[in-house]
Amino acid sequence: MFEHNLSPFIFQIGNFGIRWYSLVYIFGFLLAAYFLKKNKEKLGITEDDVSNFTIYLIIGVVLGARLFHTFVVDFEFYSKNLIEILKIWHGGMSFHGGLIGAMLATYYFSRKKKIEFGVLADILAIPAIFALALGRLANFANAELIGKVTNINWCVNYPNVEGCRHPSQIYSSIGRFIVFFYLIIINKKEFKPGFIFWNFVFFESIGRFIVDFYREDVLYFNLTLGQILSVVLVAVSLLVFLRYYKEDCKKFFN
Repeated sequence: MFEHNLSPFIFQIGNFGIRWYSLVYIFGFLLAAYFLKKNKEKLGITEDDVSNFTIYLIIGVVLGARLFHTFVVDFEFYSKNLIEILKIWHGGMSFHGGLIGAMLATYYFSRKKKIEFGVLADILAIPAIFALALGRLANFANAELIGKVTNINWCVNYPNVEGCRHPSQIYSSIGRFIVFFYLIIINKKEFKPGFIFWNFVFFESIGRFIVDFYREDVLYFNLTLGQILSVVLVAVSLLVFLRYYKEDCKKFFN
């Protein structure tokens, strides 16, 4: 049993402080910029292009994640507390919305620079899953997205929360780190552009579907909204693999 007494702040002075969650976002975008810079010759882009694209990603991810959470995940709360929409430091960022925002930003930049979408998406998939894994650790520090009540030896007692809980955030983080190392391995082989990205979407969705069985959340037809959306993404990924990556899948298993 673990007594949760972690602070969501790295440091705090009065009402001002820097949160672990904020640091993860900053690190994630810096890591994406690093990967883009490392591949700028392959992409045929300049330092300014890397900076501009990073800004597009920041806008796409933050807006997408926040708006999706606001209007899809928790509309009832935000419709009655409009000012809370702006307080992103309070949490409430949806992975699925962030994914849509990142894809739109990538599509816009790829069209603008005449770069194949899949090439850019493959480069960003690895830093993205690494940042997402760190994000779940920040969720744990924030004592949010808590798990269901359990009596396992490693359950967590959260402040002002009844019952000892599954550390579902840790489960999710471990799963994402596994996907990260998997993507690193397959990135060493030659595949058609986009194959790594769709592996990221597929396995992240599989992991989310499994972990959400241990997470305390609202259920729709005995599934969380995250699980329902994950089923959709798994289905889309499989269709994409069958339509565009049959030979790559065969190569992968050979």
